Amino acid sequence: MNTELIIFVIYLFFMLGIGLHFFLKMRSGNEKDYFLGGRKMGPWVSALSAGASDMSAWVLMGLPASVYALGMGQTWIAIGLAIGYALSWIFEAPRLRRYSEAAGDSITIPQYLTNRFLSKNKAMQVICAVIFLFAYTVYAASSIKACGTLFNTVVGIDANKAMYLAAFIIISYTFLGGFSAVSWTDFFQGMLMLAALLITPIFALALSKSGEASSNLGNLGPGYWKLFTNWKDIVSGFGWGLGYFGMPHIIIRFMAVRSDKEIAKSAKIGITWTVLILSFSVLSAVAGRMFLGTISDSSTVFIQIVRKIFPPVLSGLLLSAILAASMSTADSQLLASASAFASDVYKPIIRRNKASDKEMLWTGRIVVLAISVAALLIASNPASGTIMDLVSNAWGVFGAAFGPVILLSLFWRRLTFSGAAASIITGALVDILWLAFLSSTGIYEIIPGFIAGTLVAVVASLAGKAPSDEVTAVFDKVARS
Repeated sequence: MNTELIIFVIYLFFMLGIGLHFFLKMRSGNEKDYFLGGRKMGPWVSALSAGASDMSAWVLMGLPASVYALGMGQTWIAIGLAIGYALSWIFEAPRLRRYSEAAGDSITIPQYLTNRFLSKNKAMQVICAVIFLFAYTVYAASSIKACGTLFNTVVGIDANKAMYLAAFIIISYTFLGGFSAVSWTDFFQGMLMLAALLITPIFALALSKSGEASSNLGNLGPGYWKLFTNWKDIVSGFGWGLGYFGMPHIIIRFMAVRSDKEIAKSAKIGITWTVLILSFSVLSAVAGRMFLGTISDSSTVFIQIVRKIFPPVLSGLLLSAILAASMSTADSQLLASASAFASDVYKPIIRRNKASDKEMLWTGRIVVLAISVAALLIASNPASGTIMDLVSNAWGVFGAAFGPVILLSLFWRRLTFSGAAASIITGALVDILWLAFLSSTGIYEIIPGFIAGTLVAVVASLAGKAPSDEVTAVFDKVARS
């Protein structure tokens, strides 16, 4: 335990050092540097940080736990996510990179959605900021909760105290270094997550005794291996993939790539990384069944495999991947919500564009701190639900609210400002209401929310006045390029 704890502490201070490095480097920076890294991210950093910011602790704890406990039918979540992620890089990323720059050099998703229509109306930015603050607080809570579970399981530290420690480190490097620090920490964390998920199940399968492994698998029954369980699992699994088209902390990486020429390279790296991560996450559950047999807490299957196989120094390093998964998602969420409030509400509405670069930097940092405290309170509440529950809820809201409008804004010339605003509100409301009243149907709430948001956007746009010639001229320019 002591060795593993030392490895954890070293890892945490390494992350903190990256934040301090970019804080010193960015002392004379501006809002664009803090929230978008000055659009200077290379393909490797962009691709792996996008993947790592997506794959939170659920990929090492939540997904393996579901497959371990419920069977291969849960694999449809991984299949849906892999397909959705690939499609977002192939179709959405190139055009969003160009369009966000053509639309007033936008540095946040709310700014892009406002500038896309050459509008001076700030309603879109306020709507987006409210949804960001609500959903990202819930999402960040899941990552902080995973850190508490890890420390409690591995080294016996009280889960709440561990959450405070993890939150302090995440807040520190996000607070100090902004987007550059977040992207570079996510890059290293993405590499660590991939290494841990490649190594662990392979060793577990190799070390499983054939007779004992056969006995463990034989006790599962034939239903465990059924991939095609029922249509609801399949539809909901593909529904998870829809979330990628509207996940702000992921698609913001598309906007930050150094040039649109490097998008293709980033796409290849990112898609390969994600497919490997998801495949080996599922394999970890199967390996756990063979190697461990039955365990009381399925969410610790990855942790128990690592601790049984590897010596403390290696197990500490590999288990740091759970820290990496948690932190790489939480930091991106904190920064995205801070940028939404600082750039889209505080600067244009509260300060009426009179805020200096230094004031904007510190406003973003204060919002990071405030959201972190709220997320910590949710995570420490025993009634807040499981890690997978928190992730599922936040993912659904974002995908339903922003997925339809981002796609339509990039590919439909006739979309209007009012249609986009109505789509965001409708998608979020339908998602939340379905979760509250119709979750018993077994259909993931993102699906009805996404459909409703799309329909409302089309109807409201066609019912209103067509976009101006200036708006369509920008759209045509981006489409031609």
